[in-house]
Formats: sequence, structure tokens, C-alpha cells
Amino acid sequence: MFPTLQIGPLALQTPGLLLLIGVYLGLSLTERYALRCKMKADPLYGLFFLVAAFGLIGARLSFAVQNIALFRSTPLAFISLDPYLLDPWGGFAAGLLAGWVYGKRKKIAFLPTLDAYTPALAVFAIALGLAHLASGHAFGAPTSLPWGMELWGVRRHPSQVYETIAASATLFIVWRQSRKNLPAGALFLQFVAFSAGGRLFLEAFRGDSVLVFGTVRMAQGIAWLIMACAMILLEIIKERSDPNRIVPKQMNG
Repeated sequence: MFPTLQIGPLALQTPGLLLLIGVYLGLSLTERYALRCKMKADPLYGLFFLVAAFGLIGARLSFAVQNIALFRSTPLAFISLDPYLLDPWGGFAAGLLAGWVYGKRKKIAFLPTLDAYTPALAVFAIALGLAHLASGHAFGAPTSLPWGMELWGVRRHPSQVYETIAASATLFIVWRQSRKNLPAGALFLQFVAFSAGGRLFLEAFRGDSVLVFGTVRMAQGIAWLIMACAMILLEIIKERSDPNRIVPKQMNG
């Protein structure tokens, strides 16, 4: 684990640095995708920073609601720069809602914009896995397998490495799919479905899962729901974009 990077007298948080690099590289890929699709890159940058701001606020609020006791005892934690006091799903929902409202007001095409951001999201997922590896968060369950690694005094699954490999595979698939003539929104929904499917699999190796009803992993339940919704929406989009689709005629009354 490498939680800090010491450069002379300067100590940098390695996880935060990796996440910033992920944002930079992701936006670079988004710009390339936008240019290829003849979209303007400047509005995408502006929308990104708006979504990022609301996403961070939503992630902190969602985490605070789930951990009220922590923030009651240490109220200043609410403005902490610690990225692990954030709820990713809450932030994703808040950012998506803010982006949708802003896009409606500015008349930005919603689904094509989601597609344009998809490469950035895929790269950021890789950076998140590396950040977890650097910090020791999202640690694995105990194992006796030879590739296990020592962490917190126990030999564990390298779940952060699994996460990074799965995110890299998702990026590869997404970038290949981005070169195809897909209907608007399909690329984003494919990314969501693959990411949720990966989480469903990877959660089985985590040692810090939140359990409900004693044995059910909450993250797996959420992943099932998200993957199912993404696949249903993907089928609807593909069906509506099918040039051979037969639209029933309305009968005259």
C-alpha cells in the first residue's frame, strides 16, 4: 500500500493523485470521442465540472445520511477532503440529475452526451481501482490462494487488483464499441451493464461488504438492479432505432 507519495518536504495523497490523473486521461478520451462524433468539446468540459461539483456534494450528503453518528461526533468531517467519506452511488445519482437539468435548460442532447462521457467514466473506474490499491480500501476477504497479499495482518484476495483488471477490460470493450454505429445512449448503457456485472462478481471477493438480512451483500443487490435496468433500457433503445421496426397504425374511430 502507498497512501502517500513523498516528494522532498511535500507529501501527496497517492489515491487522490491517481484519481486526478484518471479524470485528466478520461476527459482526454472524451474529447477524442467528441471530435470523432463531430461534437463540441467545450460544453462537455463545462457540464463535467458542474456534474462533478453536484456529484461531490451528493456523495458527501449520502454518506452522511448513512453514517450520521460519525458526523455528529466530528462535524468537521463533512468538509473533509478524504475521498473515502463519499458514497459513490449517491454522488452518481446527484451528478446525473444535475447534468440532466442543466442539459434540458441548455438544450444539450442527453443521450449522446452520456455516450461522450463514457470513455472518461471507464478510465476513472481504473483509476479508482488503483486508488483503492494504494490506500488499502476495498480490501479483499481472507484467502489461502498463492496470489493473496498481506493486508491488515491477514492474507487476503487482492480485490483492488481484480477491480482494476475488470475496469480495464470494460474500458477495452467500451472503446471498441465506441467505433461502431450505435444508437444514442447505447454506449453508456453498455458501460453501466458491464460495470454492474463486474461489481456483482467482484463483490464476492471483498472483505468489507455491507451485509443485509445477515448474509446478503448490499452491493450485489444494487448491482443486480442496475444491470437489469441498463439491459432493459438498452433493448428499448435498440428496438426504437431499428429501421425495420413495424409501427402499428392507429385505427380511426
